[in-house]
Amino acid sequence: MKPDNFVSPDYFSLDNLLSEEHKLVRDSTRSWVKKNISPIIEKHAQAATFPKEILSGLSEIGAFGCFIPQKYGGAGMDYISYGLMMQELERGDSGIRSTVSVQSSLVMFPIWKFGSEKQKKKYLPKLASGELIGCFGLTEPDHGSNPSKMTTSFKDDRKGFYTLNGAKLWISNAPFADIAIVWAKNEKNRIHGLIVERGMKGFSTPETKNKWSLRTSSTGELIFNKVKVPKENILPRKSGLGAPLMCLDSARYGISWGAIGAGMDCYQTALSYSKERIQFDKAIGSKQLQQKKLAEMITEITKAQLLAWRLGVLKNEGNATSAQISMAKRNNVEIAINIARDARQILGAMGITGEYSIMRHMMNLESVITYEGTHDIHLLITGMDITGFNAF
Repeated sequence: MKPDNFVSPDYFSLDNLLSEEHKLVRDSTRSWVKKNISPIIEKHAQAATFPKEILSGLSEIGAFGCFIPQKYGGAGMDYISYGLMMQELERGDSGIRSTVSVQSSLVMFPIWKFGSEKQKKKYLPKLASGELIGCFGLTEPDHGSNPSKMTTSFKDDRKGFYTLNGAKLWISNAPFADIAIVWAKNEKNRIHGLIVERGMKGFSTPETKNKWSLRTSSTGELIFNKVKVPKENILPRKSGLGAPLMCLDSARYGISWGAIGAGMDCYQTALSYSKERIQFDKAIGSKQLQQKKLAEMITEITKAQLLAWRLGVLKNEGNATSAQISMAKRNNVEIAINIARDARQILGAMGITGEYSIMRHMMNLESVITYEGTHDIHLLITGMDITGFNAF
């Protein structure tokens, strides 16, 4: 694979909108990615393996729950810092960013927001340090975009435990996760979150094989066969579908930044190649068709950067809506996948090789455009928000 000489595009001087802390977080994460991800990621993508050796490094740079308060082991950063960190990690690889997104937004976030003080103190510091790795169980084999119809359920056995039955599918981190935040219905058909720990009898996590996308992310199932979950493991502060959807908002926010990183990496690769590749006695970057592609790429990246930054400001203020987050996730992933496809064309046949990152990004983004709410579902969320009519 080519040396990582990435330089971030900043066509509208957006660095001027960032604080010194924001830039420090971004630049330190970028340096860590160049040193620890870029040299190994192609090997792991080709082998479809997750590089577990990076987990300690991710915790050291504060990637796990960076917005979680320091008293619970987090870094206490703001949401723009979180977004910039996701941008740099996904610039390295979507699978690595996915691992961090799950740990931060889908495991630590619900414990922080919906958990008891005892649960926060027990789990959050260990999750922040990487001593524990978590996963998030919402999607089921027959219920993806419509999680309200989930069939995973639990019953009170009147002996201090809940008995949990069901299955979850397409779960990042599942094969090696120490805990799972599982969403299930009680006997009154009300959705609750439960903390399920590895080793509980009847709980298994088979790995999902043969993926063409997110090959560096460990994906699996969560199987619950009469699992006895202690009652103290239920998240007490919020129930109903709104609870997991709040978690998804946090994850989608991170994705809206992360996708920009993948798009920037493809753009920078294509730009550099266009200046070096000679055809018909000239660099292909001197040709109108290639300049059109590159000019459109940087335009879309700039628009996505502005959208993400403004969303980050709203998020810090506590004013970001679910619909705004959906728009940003949908738009920024779409521009990233289109940039990847155009960048691959600029590189020609070389674009499909592991010597460059483009094809890996393109395959990864095919998952990112679907998970945490599909491309079409996010469009309907915007449609409902502006018309008031539910088209689902």
